[in-house]
This record gives sequence, C-alpha cells and structure tokens, in this order.
Amino acid sequence: MIFADKLIQLRKKAGWSQEELAEQMNVTRQSVSKWEGAQAVPDLKKIIRLSELFGVSTDYLLKDEIEDTECNIPSDDLSTLRRVSMEEANAFLSVKATTSKTIAFATFLCILSPICLLILGAISETPEYGLADNVAGGIGMIVLLLFVTIAVALFISSGRKTAVYDFLEKEIFETEYGVSGMVLKQKEKYSKTYTKNNIIGAGLCIMALIPLLGGAIFNDENVLLLTIMLSASFALAGIGVVFLISSGIIWASYEKLIQEGDYSKEKKRN
Repeated sequence: MIFADKLIQLRKKAGWSQEELAEQMNVTRQSVSKWEGAQAVPDLKKIIRLSELFGVSTDYLLKDEIEDTECNIPSDDLSTLRRVSMEEANAFLSVKATTSKTIAFATFLCILSPICLLILGAISETPEYGLADNVAGGIGMIVLLLFVTIAVALFISSGRKTAVYDFLEKEIFETEYGVSGMVLKQKEKYSKTYTKNNIIGAGLCIMALIPLLGGAIFNDENVLLLTIMLSASFALAGIGVVFLISSGIIWASYEKLIQEGDYSKEKKRN
C-alpha cells in the first residue's frame, strides 16, 4: 500500500476530515489533498509529525511493503476484504455517469406525466373547444401511463446496470494502488459542478411556484390558464430535480469508492 492510501486510511480511522488534519499539520487542505492524491509527498519533518499523530512508525508510512499488520490502529482483516481495482473503479464511475442521466430523465417523465391529463381536462371544461370529458380523460390517462411505463423501464434498466456494484454501498472493501488518489482527484474536480448544479436545481424548484402564483394573480377564473401555469410549474420543478438527481448520483459514486460520508466504514459497520 502506497503512502497516499495509508494516509487516507489513517485519517479516516482517526475520524478527521482533510481540513482537520491540515490544522493538525499546520498546512493547507490542498496540501493534504495532494498527499492523498499521490501528487506530492510531505517532507521528513511532516512525515515524523504524521507518525506522531497517528501512532505509527515512519517506516510504516514510507515503505509500501509494510501493511496494516504493523500499524497499531485497529483495522479490518485485509485478507477477507474485497479489493477494487482501477479498472473496476473506472467502470463504476462510467456506469454511474450514464445512469445518473437516465434516472434523472425517468424522474422527469414521472413529474411531467399528469400534465397532459390536467390540460386536456381543463380544455374539456371550456365549451368552445368541444372536447368531451371522456375523450380528454382517456387520452390524458394513456399519456400518463405511457410516461410512467417508460420511466419504470428506465429505472429497472439502470438498476440492472449498477447491481454488480451494490457491494460498494453495503460492504467494507479495500482499493488497489492509486484508486483512492484517482477518485479524490476526480471528486475535487467535480466539486464546483456539483455545487453549481445544486444551486441551479434548488433555484428552479423554488421558481416553479412563480407561474402558478402568476396565473392566480392575473386571472384566477380562467381554468385553462391556471392549468397551463400549473403545468409550467411542474416542468420547472422537473428540470430542477434533474439537476439535483444527476449531480447527486455522481457525487455519491465518488463517496462510495473512497468510503466517505454516508458510505464510510463506520456507518457500514453500524
């Protein structure tokens, strides 16, 4: 196990974030991130400080051939743990990137599914359009069921594609050389996009109330107008949910591989 992976393991066992370790070491969080990403190695003084903080020898930190058996911090039995290779990690991230869009779109279809029924129902209540109630209801229900059927098929298809990786969420595992560093680097690169998508998604969900309120304010007696405004609210909320779900799934895929957040080893044990 290389220094970067050992440092990640020791920090997690101590229950520290990168920021907390950086404070202990009197360095920036970016420095700790580079150490854990195998992009840099601390100098000798910092290696000695790390050995003191974690109660391990400097040899343990610096020599790849010395494994957890020589570390006095309790660890899982590595011989019984599944090991995730670089190929598996990349395949998992690729599948998650694809299925995140599929699941987000399927959710969008579910949110949009009642719109046709609502609009046709409002049209049928307006005499000048001459649309019978039973025709409007029939067409609306067909469209609703069609949207939901497509969404369910997409959910099932995505679930099958990711089923082989379910153990990442439920089991404690180890990663092979360089995997943790690669994932941390990608996670840090994606963090700005994740924050931006969350802001956009939350903003659209809040703004979804505007069309409905606008319709009620300017013409609260026109049922068709109110229904169209309600449909616009559904659409805005649906787009917002797409941003939240797709970015959330990708972010969770990084946390699953490095076993942080909701997928930490501590939470898996509990």
